[in-house]
This record gives sequence, C-alpha cells and structure tokens, in this order.
Amino acid sequence: MLISHIRNLLLAIITIFTDSQMPFSLDHYHVSEEFGFILPAPMVELPPYYQPWMDIAQHVTDLIYSHMLRSHILKMPLLNTQYLKSHKEQRLAHLALSVMTMGYVWQEGENDTVEVLPHNLAIPYWEVSQSLGLPPILTHADAVLANWKKRDPQGPFDMENLELIFTLPGEDSVRGFFLVTLLVELAAVPVIKSIPVVINGVQCGDAETVTRALEELSQAIQGMTDALKLMHAHVEPEVFYGIMRIYLSGWKDNACMPAGLMYEGVQAEPMEYSGASAAQSSLLHCCDELLGIKHEAKSGAFLNRMRNYMPPAHKRLIQDISLQPSLRDFVQQQASEPLTAAFQLCVTKLLAFRSYHINVVSCFITVPAARARKLRKQDISCQKETVSKAPTALEETGTGGSGIMSFLKTVRDSTQGISLPLNNTATKKNAS
Repeated sequence: MLISHIRNLLLAIITIFTDSQMPFSLDHYHVSEEFGFILPAPMVELPPYYQPWMDIAQHVTDLIYSHMLRSHILKMPLLNTQYLKSHKEQRLAHLALSVMTMGYVWQEGENDTVEVLPHNLAIPYWEVSQSLGLPPILTHADAVLANWKKRDPQGPFDMENLELIFTLPGEDSVRGFFLVTLLVELAAVPVIKSIPVVINGVQCGDAETVTRALEELSQAIQGMTDALKLMHAHVEPEVFYGIMRIYLSGWKDNACMPAGLMYEGVQAEPMEYSGASAAQSSLLHCCDELLGIKHEAKSGAFLNRMRNYMPPAHKRLIQDISLQPSLRDFVQQQASEPLTAAFQLCVTKLLAFRSYHINVVSCFITVPAARARKLRKQDISCQKETVSKAPTALEETGTGGSGIMSFLKTVRDSTQGISLPLNNTATKKNAS
C-alpha cells in the first residue's frame, strides 16, 4: 500500500516536472498546420452500406421543398455504425445525419415541429455523436469545418473553387454563408500557429519573440475581418433570415420546441441542444484565453456551454491555453513599449472583428426582423417577402439560443476591457 502510494507520488512529481519543461505544442489537439481547426480533405462518400443515408442527405433540400423528407426518413433502414472505421468517415456520417435531422425537425416550419426523432435516425446519430464527442445536432464543426470540397482538387482554396458536401434550403446564400465562415477559419490559421510561440515566449521570458508573434497574430485577425466582409457579397440577408436560420436552430431555449426533442431508442426523456452558432468556433475562444479576456457571468456561461459543441481536442486546447501563465501580466511586467503596442494591436484588431460581426448580425438579423415585425403589424400577409417566412420565435435570439445583440455587445465590451494603453508602459518605465 505504502509502495503504491510512493510510486504514484513519484509519477505525479515527474509529470509536473516534465510538463513544466516541455514547450507548448499543438501536436495533440487535432489542429492542422495548413488548415487550423478545419478538417483537412473531408471524405465525400461513405462505404456502400451507408448509401441510404447519403441518398437522403444529398437531396435534403428538394425533399423539404416537396414536403417528403419526413416520409423518406421514416422508411430509412436502421443501420449499424460499426462499419464507420475512420475519424473522417464518422465526421461525414455525423454531418449527413445532422443535415437530415435539421430537415426532419423543421420541414414544416415553426408551427409543425416534431417531438420525436425516429429511432432509425436517432440511434445511429447518437452512436456516432458519442464516438466523436459531439452532440447529436448540427454544429459549426459539421456545417463549416467538415462540409467542404474543392471543385478542382489542385485549385485554390477560395469561393470560386469551393463547394458544400451537403446543403440546406437557401440556395446560393447557404453556400455563401458556410463557405465564407470557412474562409474566416482559414484566415485564422496564423492565429492558431502563433499561440504556442506566444506561450513558450512568455514561459522563457523572451519579450522579442512574444512581440513578433503578437504582431503576426494581429495581422491574422485583420485577415479574419477581411474574410468576414465577403458575407455581404455571397449571402442575401432576406434569404438568411427568412429561410436559412430555422434550419440552423436547435431545441434548447427555443419557444418553438419548449420541451426539446426525444431521440427515440436512446432515452425516454426529451433532450435539449442549442443550434449551430459562431460561438461554437474555437478560434475566438483561443484568442480570449490567450489575451486574458474575461466575460461577464451570463455571456461567459453561454460561451462555456458552446465549448461542448466543439470537437473534444479543440475544447481541450482552449482549456490548456487558459492554464498557461498570463500573457497580459507578462506584458505589464516587461514594461516594453513594442511588446505593449503589439498586445494592444491584437486587442484592437479583435475588437474591430467583434464590432464588424455586430454589423453583420444587424444586417442579416436585426434589420430583416424589423421588416418582418412591420409586415405583421400592418397585417400584411405578403408571402412574396422572404422575411415574412421567418419564425417569430427567433426574432430576438441567435440560432444558439442567445439574446444575440446584447450578447455580442457584452462580449465586445469585455474585449475592450483588457486594453493596455501605451502611456501606462511609459509611466512604469519612469517609475522604475
């Protein structure tokens, strides 16, 4: 007993010592050197056994428009998930089952939702979700990170050469929304690559290395903003608001489905899951933890809950970044003007990104919502106006269930709160 205790104690000491000596690395977090959090070269076909899933998933939009998706899914065979061998096969299966589920639930809009997901869809969906560590609902990791292919395999990674594997109602705006978001993820790859450089520089007390890495990080955040600006060229606000949003919505904090959704054959009680949300992207969570941004209680709780919708390795990366020595404290202690300027530039660029995101949300949600309310107030039943088709329950919330504008503004204000003005550095130098 004593020997076992001593051995465990020694192992713990060795682990602590080893961890303190080992440089921080992205090797164990399923992060690609070229693509960051994006799944590299996703599979586009499953083994032939799963063709019944593919046949429906590839035609979800047409089946929704013809009001036939639910009947097709009810006739689908119950398939065994044991033949999904690789991670990429499981990701494609999860994407296909997610698209089918969103279509099944929302086929008839907010006034004719379902209470039960049939067992032939629910059981394999649950099993694949458990294997991947993802929830059984469409997530950012599905719709964006694993839902792309190149038209020309040797061609560039841009809007002209990219296509979705599966789509949902909304035509070109669906393609634009998911692929522009994908390009924001791609633009952020230098952000992800800078993170271990910053952390290791702080641990070594190397202010110059940290300064250079922060300068690269701020440039990459600017690239993210530039990519986000493509949203206006590729997505129509009325289509996004009036047609697309409901298919990204979940069954938690949603007045359309107050009881949640029962996954038949999984458990007897309904379950609640939030819909796809930008808050499920690991990018800004990593930036927040690196820079030391602390969000107020309600927004912070929502963001933390969204981490449960990320691939587990990406969630673990965010958590591990949060355990590192404080970058902001290091910057203040060093009292170096170039370092402080580099840190502040990162904050400024991140603040600009979040402000621009608020602008996008206003254009694609707030303005169309006001138009929809005006039509209802005037008792205008104008189905020619796409915004009038939007679910009323989502007018003030994001697809993830947050009160969207208040949430985004609170997050932006938290970002502003960690600013380190350069004159503070000068004052510290004079004091020393």
